[in-house]
Amino acid sequence: MASKEFPGICSLVPSLSESTLCTTGLKMYFVESKGGAIACMFMALFFLGTWPAFLTLLERRGRLPQHTYLDYSITNFLAALLIAFTFGELGKSTFDHPNFLLQLGQDNWPSVLFAMGGGVFLSLGNLASQYAFAFVGLSVTEVITASITVVIGTTLNYFLDDKINKAEILFPGVGCFLIAVFLGSAVHSSNATDNKAKLNDYTGDYKDGAISSKEGDLVTSKDLENGSSSIDKFEAGTADFLMDLEERRAIKVFGKSTLIGLAITFFAGLCFSMFSPAFNIATNDQWNTLKKGVPHLTVYTAFFYFSISCFAIAIVLNITFLYHPVLNLPKSSFKAYLADSDGRGWALLAGLLCGCGNGLQFMGGQAAGYAAADAVQALPLVSTFWGVILFGEYRRSSRRTYILLGSMLFMFIVAVAVLMASSGHRSSSHTAKE
Repeated sequence: MASKEFPGICSLVPSLSESTLCTTGLKMYFVESKGGAIACMFMALFFLGTWPAFLTLLERRGRLPQHTYLDYSITNFLAALLIAFTFGELGKSTFDHPNFLLQLGQDNWPSVLFAMGGGVFLSLGNLASQYAFAFVGLSVTEVITASITVVIGTTLNYFLDDKINKAEILFPGVGCFLIAVFLGSAVHSSNATDNKAKLNDYTGDYKDGAISSKEGDLVTSKDLENGSSSIDKFEAGTADFLMDLEERRAIKVFGKSTLIGLAITFFAGLCFSMFSPAFNIATNDQWNTLKKGVPHLTVYTAFFYFSISCFAIAIVLNITFLYHPVLNLPKSSFKAYLADSDGRGWALLAGLLCGCGNGLQFMGGQAAGYAAADAVQALPLVSTFWGVILFGEYRRSSRRTYILLGSMLFMFIVAVAVLMASSGHRSSSHTAKE
């Protein structure tokens, strides 16, 4: 990581060379080098690929998604505050790079609104994904949403970034993602066929998706933090495992149209494809909405406003869903949410990982171009790993499913490598209109 030096302090002691004094002075840290940007992208890739696994884990163990998402939203916002008051406040302000608190009072509302608009898109996408994980599965949901984000969002960011990324490398990377999408769809289709064959041979009470559940009752669970549950009694991938999972999970999916899950997934993907371009405009003002002399939002200030709207939308919608649930989920209440501490630690950790992951993605994107930073959309690599390890996805599946799964993962590895290789370097010489 490189940093912005503050020459003002050098003028206080003219007898010392500017280079000597400034290198030992206070600095505001920014990611400027290509290597630093790529490091941010790799960390963001791990964080953003891991937090959905925690939400999926809790839903499969019976915790209401409304309760989980409220917990998640708290630490997701706290991560933005942490970044703003650390990186955003290190060192003294300059005109082009004011500190976080100083920039809050500047006339930069057009950029603020773009940042907050991006937060709305992200919040809606994450909320929709939480339900899509249950219907479509963790791995396939991530594949579809990531592909839509790359195809739409990366293309928009490429032009917004004034084509600083290498098009001859960037767009072949987008093509690799598209190939991986088709492979991911084939994996889902093959695995669904495998599961259908298992259930056709099943002779239990849940044969046709008849799951005992009383309307209006809260879903209960046992020791969500430690993972104690009867589902552990069944071998992953068996019909008994699938049926017991359906009985215990919070979102019941048997007997419901697959179009519901796909519709939710595509909606999430469209939302994800828009939040990064909105953040790009907020920090770089490509549409010249700021007044002359007003500096661009720093990535830390923009992330703060971005997270405010993300947090507000999440709180309003999930409190509404407590009393008016969707998809036939049982009703709850704010009092019941406060009393539901089982699994809260995992939900809080998920929010922290997501908040830090988004911050790292934006920090890397500001340096290397947001189109290249969209390489973190290779997060299905990480999510598929957790899906296989934690949830037994694709266990006891056919050889065809395993071949397709391996091919999909290989193509994602190629895609993320190609997109990172397309990284450019954003000039930081002028950040405010003169």
